[in-house]
Amino acid sequence: MAAINLDSVSIEFPIYNMDARSLKKRLISFSTGGTLLKGAHESIIVKALDNINIKLENNDSVGLIGSNGAGKSTLLRLLAGIYEPTQGRIGVKGKISTILDMSLGLNPEATGYENIIMRGILLGYTKKQILAKLDEIAEFTELGGYLSAPVRTYSTGMMVRLAFGVVTSIEPEILLLDEIVGAGDASFIEKARARLTNLIKNSNIVVLSSHSLDIIEQLCNKVIILQKGQLKFFGDCKEGLEKYKSHMY
Repeated sequence: MAAINLDSVSIEFPIYNMDARSLKKRLISFSTGGTLLKGAHESIIVKALDNINIKLENNDSVGLIGSNGAGKSTLLRLLAGIYEPTQGRIGVKGKISTILDMSLGLNPEATGYENIIMRGILLGYTKKQILAKLDEIAEFTELGGYLSAPVRTYSTGMMVRLAFGVVTSIEPEILLLDEIVGAGDASFIEKARARLTNLIKNSNIVVLSSHSLDIIEQLCNKVIILQKGQLKFFGDCKEGLEKYKSHMY
């Protein structure tokens, strides 16, 4: 059984040689967001997550919502093991797969086929396992002969197709997503969403960050609302969306 438990978790990022006014102007460009604090030795502290308590269990499909800088990306990266908490404890049980950055792990000098194999191995497949899925992934991407060409020759949409095809071929217990894929032509986007919906249904726990409340309502049974790194709501999806729409955290 998959499970996630966050016990009084906080994440702080110290930033040196930058005053608070300058940082406030630039904060919108940081994926961490959060609250600004004054630290020791002339440093500025970004408190990206502040005392978060969340427990997720099997069959929890959770929508993660909040304005830019609320801490959504930081929370996903914490769950993925990219960040460590500076305070509190996190426990994760189950095989995790992430769809956070489509271009992450792609080698521009390698061919599409070579990237499928390399990225599959990074996701935990053996070479034999990823080779067994190679034809299915290639067919899904619709890239044809381009799969024999270096990825540096691809457009952004082609890279998304390649990366998405590999990532969604796995069978995770815990699935972490940062927005639904939106690159490519209309027919591919529809096919990608159908594939992703099926992946979500077959995962034990899903955490999906999205600005689309319609997608959250369609795919999730619970909601997490973050505001400046603080947990404002965790519970039933319908109730959470109503609170979010009325308060606009």
